[in-house]
Amino acid sequence: MFEVIVIGGGPAGLSGALVLGRQRRRVLVADGGQVRNAPADQMHMYLSRDGFPPKELLALGREELAAYPGVELRSGEVSSVKGELDDFTVRFADGREERARRLLLATGLVDEPFAIPGLAERFGRGVYHCPFCHGWEAGGHTLAVIGRDVPQVMLGLYLADRYSDDVVVLTDGPHELPDEVLGRLAARGVVVRTEGVAEVTGGPGALRLRLADGSVVERQSVFHRAPVRQRASFAADLGCEVLPDGCVRVDEFQATTVPGVSAAGDMARLAALPDALTLVSQAAADGVRAAVWLEQGLFRAGLTAG
Repeated sequence: MFEVIVIGGGPAGLSGALVLGRQRRRVLVADGGQVRNAPADQMHMYLSRDGFPPKELLALGREELAAYPGVELRSGEVSSVKGELDDFTVRFADGREERARRLLLATGLVDEPFAIPGLAERFGRGVYHCPFCHGWEAGGHTLAVIGRDVPQVMLGLYLADRYSDDVVVLTDGPHELPDEVLGRLAARGVVVRTEGVAEVTGGPGALRLRLADGSVVERQSVFHRAPVRQRASFAADLGCEVLPDGCVRVDEFQATTVPGVSAAGDMARLAALPDALTLVSQAAADGVRAAVWLEQGLFRAGLTAG
């Protein structure tokens, strides 16, 4: 039996495994090979790694974990999870099963961009979701924001305030935005267009958005805060509380509402926060926090390390 099984091999999962490995815990990391920022060539706001390729960060993390004999990395999809405190069973898609006393869920979220041809293919390469992650690089660009609800559309106001004097919001069809929001956008010079977006072509620095009326909006960068969903249903399957936005509820120790189950990264958040943070540095920090308190829980339970 493993002391902890970590499901997810992204920054949160690998960081958690590193902490636990250094405490001589027997840990299995189940890595399905899917991470949210895989399309991106660079990540930002990670001290000493600003602009670093996300794939290289994960590769370095796996190399570091190899120094700790108690940590096993296993490539493969997990198909199901069940059990309770001190006796969880994780089943892999190939039929293998492993047991653990504790679980750390770090499976992340999946972006689901609007069904506009060419949009999803450019995610991370000309089309971006986060002004914190990519706003600096888009500074001075002509920008478009694709979205129709208030949080999506207000991104246009934020970008106009920080990064560009030329921002257009494309709602891709009718919207129900309040007059107050529309007034604030107009006051800042942000144009709102309601035609459907038929297609996105081109690449970073030279994107073409063809609208349903045949007109074309040429932009250097596009921002789209896409709807998201949980990559895996394991938290809900175990009975963990899920917040209205789909994130798993955790406390300040990254513990879910099910004893023995923690969650880290953008899949989880405190109930008091309005949204999950989608930064690589935050995911890594969540993984560290979760692992520290999982370790403390194991220690207090009288389990022997090693």
